[in-house]
Amino acid sequence: MTTPIDIIIVNWNAGPLLRECLEAIVEVSQTDLVPRTVVVDNASTDGSLDGLERITVPVTLVRNERNRGFAAACNQGAKGSTAQYLLFLNPDTRLSTGALAGSVAFMDRPEHQRIGILGIQLIDGTGCVTPTCARFPTTGRFLSKMLGLDKMLPRLFPPHFMVEWDHRDNRCVDQVIGAFFLIRRSLFESLGGFDERFFVYFEEVDLCVRARALAWHTFYLSNVQAYHRGGGVTDQVKSTRLFYSLRSRILYAHKHFNPWAATLLTLATLFVEPVSRLVLATIRRSPSLLIETVKGYALLWRSVPRAISLSQRRGGA
Repeated sequence: MTTPIDIIIVNWNAGPLLRECLEAIVEVSQTDLVPRTVVVDNASTDGSLDGLERITVPVTLVRNERNRGFAAACNQGAKGSTAQYLLFLNPDTRLSTGALAGSVAFMDRPEHQRIGILGIQLIDGTGCVTPTCARFPTTGRFLSKMLGLDKMLPRLFPPHFMVEWDHRDNRCVDQVIGAFFLIRRSLFESLGGFDERFFVYFEEVDLCVRARALAWHTFYLSNVQAYHRGGGVTDQVKSTRLFYSLRSRILYAHKHFNPWAATLLTLATLFVEPVSRLVLATIRRSPSLLIETVKGYALLWRSVPRAISLSQRRGGA
């Protein structure tokens, strides 16, 4: 049965969060908007898939024998979809009443036909609205973040995330985060899906940039909400999270920036930022942060040749 929306959830050791996410989908599904939900599991070992057959929302389960990464798993989940919209949803989210129907109704309006990507208001565990919209990255924004200028002088060096705005009104933005990422299926397919060179992080930024290049807009809708825990399962592996974030940054720079800017950013990421991070960990007197930083950068330095090689490949995305 064709549905207006297919939900794709990528799972990797999400534990009880996955079940809570699926149960919330059951609760908010409308009689005329029953979503097809695809769970793509990246070789979880925590038993988070146990008992999913008892979830009453239609669930298609795709099991990967290895962790293929977020972008690749999202593309797997979207493959073969006939829905009008695709919703990429993190397992650490819980949809609120009206989140699905409200989002689809907004996108269906004739005056919104050039809005290709939609994000909604996300609430944390304390009930506070969290910043989920960001500016497109630039070399200057990356460098100011490395040096902490975006925190010390935010008016002169605006940070990546739009923290100066309370996220309580609707507006067009450069980018929304991937925790709740609704996109027209036709647009997703025309862009070739997510670029699978991004194992995790920056894949949604890259997609928003490529959509903007085709004159599609990304919109933030504050009228509907979802709970987002934040950090997700990557809190379990902070050094690995740091590694993939920095690696994806280098990939992004070599894909979207000119060669000189990409080289400058790569060198700063490898040799300037680790110093500032270690100084910060020392000031905070955090041995765990020191260890995580050293481990993350050890992984990064070993992977640089491959990251540069990957960035030079040109694929469908």
